[in-house]
Amino acid sequence: MPVHAFTMQLKPGFEKEYKRRHDLIWPELQKLLNDSGIETYHIFLDESNLKLFAFQQLKEGHTTAALPQDPIVKKWWAYMADIMETNADHSPVEIPLNEVFELQKE
Repeated sequence: MPVHAFTMQLKPGFEKEYKRRHDLIWPELQKLLNDSGIETYHIFLDESNLKLFAFQQLKEGHTTAALPQDPIVKKWWAYMADIMETNADHSPVEIPLNEVFELQKE
């Protein structure tokens, strides 16, 4: 199963608000993410530096490449732009992570 892992940066003082917004994720965004092939999507917060670590497992043969062009995703980015570091188009500043280890079942 393909994996997409990356970090993002939360602005200070917005830890609870970030969680609250994700607890209330829009149904249309959740459907879009599921329909795009995202099987699981986890986001973790390192409270010592407000670094967000995101981890997505994708269905075989799927990619998230088309998501940035979707109006729902762009609306979500604009909604989140006030509480995290973003690019000029409001997309979150993402730093991709390369996998260096995977534990396999024997």
